Amino acid sequence: MGFLDKLFGKSTNEEEKTMSKLNIGIILGSTRQGRVSPQVGEWVKGIAEKRGDANYEIVDIADFNLPFVFTTAGDEPGIKAWSEKLASLDGFVFITQEYNHSITGALKNALDSARDEWNNKAAGIVSYGSTGGARAAEHLRGILGELLVADVRTHPTLSLFTDFENGTAFKPADLHLDNVNGMLDQVIAWSGALKTLR
Repeated sequence: MGFLDKLFGKSTNEEEKTMSKLNIGIILGSTRQGRVSPQVGEWVKGIAEKRGDANYEIVDIADFNLPFVFTTAGDEPGIKAWSEKLASLDGFVFITQEYNHSITGALKNALDSARDEWNNKAAGIVSYGSTGGARAAEHLRGILGELLVADVRTHPTLSLFTDFENGTAFKPADLHLDNVNGMLDQVIAWSGALKTLR
């Protein structure tokens, strides 16, 4: 880096590397009081950040106050902020819990509150529930396909019986670490490939 670059604060090589990395949003799929998705999301983020292969951030749909009834203009403040956030991301990891054999209404609403911002991106799914959240994840995969989001195969499933104490304190088994890293490998590879289409 030359003297003038340093003087005028141009990016260092490290900053340029960070800026060129993919941006992956870890989306918390519940807004209910007492939810455990923030614990699961922070656990995934902790594993992800040790990899150093992308910029990872928690994206909490509860922060956007998305309306359940909205205009076709899509100019409500929450929807505008949500669209801008999604547009800034190259891929996603969905933290989804199983409610009544499916995803939450809040997550479905968040998915429906944008369209083009999802297109040609990749996603991984981390699910939990009495059966590991498998049925919710299968429903989510169908929705993602319609939104042109490529969901990856590796899928960490967490059990309410063995990975949570009293259904509230998240204590994941060690065996999940390999699955999370395998999922992230695929999310990064696919997100990078799909970026060329946008």
